[in-house]
Amino acid sequence: MPQFRILLLALLLIASSAIAQDTIFYANAANSELVGKRIYILDDSKNNISLSEAFHSDNYIKSKAEAPSLEVKPTPFWVKLVVANKTSLNTLSLNLGYPTIDSVRFYTALPDGGFDSIITGEFVPYYLRPTRHQDYIFRLMVPPGEARTFLFKVSASEPIQLPVTIGSFKAIAEDIFTRDLLFGMYAGIILVMLLYNLFLFFTVRDRSYLYYVGYILFTGLTQACLQGYAARFLYPQSFFLANAMVVWVPALSGIFAIVFINHFLQVRTFTPVLYRVLSGFLIMYCGILALSLTGNYLLCTGIMQLVVTLLAVVVYIIAVKITLKGYRPAKIFLLAWTIFIAAVVVFVLRNFGAVPYNGFSYYAMQIGSAIEVVLLSFALADKINLFRMEKEESQKHAMEALKENEHIVRGQNVMLEKKVNERTHELRLSNDGLNKAMEELKDAEAQLVESEKMASLGQLTAGIAHEINNPINFVTSNVKPLNRDVKMLLEAMDVMERIIIEKSPENHKVILNYKAEIDYDYLKEEIEQLLSGISDGASRTAEIVKGLRIFSRLDEDDLKKADINEGMDSTLIITNNMLNNQIKVIKHYGNLPLIECYPGKLNQVFLNMISNGIYAVRKKYGEKEGGELHITTGTETDCVFISIADNGTGMDESTKKRLFEPFFTTKDVGEGTGLGLSIAYNTINKHSGQVLIESQLGLGSKFTIKLPLVQK
Repeated sequence: MPQFRILLLALLLIASSAIAQDTIFYANAANSELVGKRIYILDDSKNNISLSEAFHSDNYIKSKAEAPSLEVKPTPFWVKLVVANKTSLNTLSLNLGYPTIDSVRFYTALPDGGFDSIITGEFVPYYLRPTRHQDYIFRLMVPPGEARTFLFKVSASEPIQLPVTIGSFKAIAEDIFTRDLLFGMYAGIILVMLLYNLFLFFTVRDRSYLYYVGYILFTGLTQACLQGYAARFLYPQSFFLANAMVVWVPALSGIFAIVFINHFLQVRTFTPVLYRVLSGFLIMYCGILALSLTGNYLLCTGIMQLVVTLLAVVVYIIAVKITLKGYRPAKIFLLAWTIFIAAVVVFVLRNFGAVPYNGFSYYAMQIGSAIEVVLLSFALADKINLFRMEKEESQKHAMEALKENEHIVRGQNVMLEKKVNERTHELRLSNDGLNKAMEELKDAEAQLVESEKMASLGQLTAGIAHEINNPINFVTSNVKPLNRDVKMLLEAMDVMERIIIEKSPENHKVILNYKAEIDYDYLKEEIEQLLSGISDGASRTAEIVKGLRIFSRLDEDDLKKADINEGMDSTLIITNNMLNNQIKVIKHYGNLPLIECYPGKLNQVFLNMISNGIYAVRKKYGEKEGGELHITTGTETDCVFISIADNGTGMDESTKKRLFEPFFTTKDVGEGTGLGLSIAYNTINKHSGQVLIESQLGLGSKFTIKLPLVQK
């Protein structure tokens, strides 16, 4: 009988307790429900309230927020709620989604007046928790159609927020999976940005990227600590790190942020006073780290919240000031920092209940942090362009300075001869004219040197041709008589042999033996071959001499009628050694009339263009065969054309545009002066002709020269 009275009294107490406060009716088993506004909170300011007193206390205050925030203090809080199960499920689940609570003691009021308790918290190993997750998940043993009272006692060394969610285990698990997935996406963004900026650091060697990598790392770790992932995956068995990292990681994030901002925004240059202020914040963060070694994490957290708030304001002022000064990287930084500050404000207002607890406010810090990291990565990438622009600007200023110095030197030289006060304007015009005249003089000098060189070559070849011509004529004129005389001697020997045989047949054998001994038949054949070789060599030498004599007309300055085909052949003779029997020359000569021209000058044009073609072919084929030169001549209405085509390296459009500029060359140093085609172009203009270029990179080039039959 006494036991029945005790049981009845307990049921009355439970019923009275359930009537005294709102009951959480859970009816939709498919979804979870945030019940923060239907829970009651009791401040155990002296840490002396027992479980029984907490269960029966009338001092609970009803929460007004979906995720109520508790002030930072060393004493615990009691939370009470009544849950009625309106579903067919035998068991519900409660999720306290705030991983950094140091201690959570969860109590279930039993029908017999007793309590079932579960002890968990940040310092309880994961394998001892009811559910191995950073959130605190409890089973609510509420039969269908009944109600139960639940209490939990919480304490922490940092601000506490109580997002209490009730639902089926499946619904709670789906919520947790969604949150884990979203944090995984956030962690992926952080990791990608970290590796990207680390790669840029090793590429450009700018310390801003290294400081930013540190900032990204500790910013991501800060979120991982706040969400409980760091303790779960990085140090699940270390209670010391679970407490310390909540202070260390944000402090290191702040230190790297300050160093990065100083270097990236050039704070010392633009705002020296605020640079010293940032240095003071560095000292504060170092002091917080030192203080954390004493284990007073609650005090460290409070100080750091104040420091972070002040730092955010100071950095915002710095960004605005530097942006107003026109520094481009500061604009993107200001945008990124504004978004991040807005996210922090939403996060703080959510903690104080000023902003509703929902998906956006819950993920505001992660969203703002991710956007900030991406935007600042863009700003750092844009800094590469800024470096390039600054380098170009510096080069531009240097060139302007050099030009200015050159102008000053020229002005000083002229001032020695004329009066500055009387000739300032005339001097400027004179300098411009002098610059133009100097360019023309340089061009004329180059052409004169080239012309003198070619004229000397013409005189040399003319002299060589003259000196060789006499002995070659002598050889050529004597080969035929020599051939005739040798034949006569051989015939005379045959006649004498027949006479000797007729008069003295016995000597026939002696003669045959002698002829066999000296190999008479081979001797006759060899004499014929030697005489033929001498004749061919003399003829070939005569052709070369003729070509040299034609090419040696380089020094002729008078217009005269000339055969273009003959001039081309003479040029090919000069370049024959360059072909080296590896480049095939294919000639397609037309029946050309004689034209009025300067033959020697045209030979020089042909020589330059053929030499360039040979160079392009050799550059493509090297010592291998396959190179070809196609030389074509023909006539049109009132002009002749000469086409010189090769299958060498070809040219791109930029090279074609500058081809006839003086001193422009694509050859290596020491292989060309860049004057050949410039002189050729001027020579063709002197003949009132034109030159056309067709070229494809990697396929070859074709130069077509058109010359009038008669010069005007």
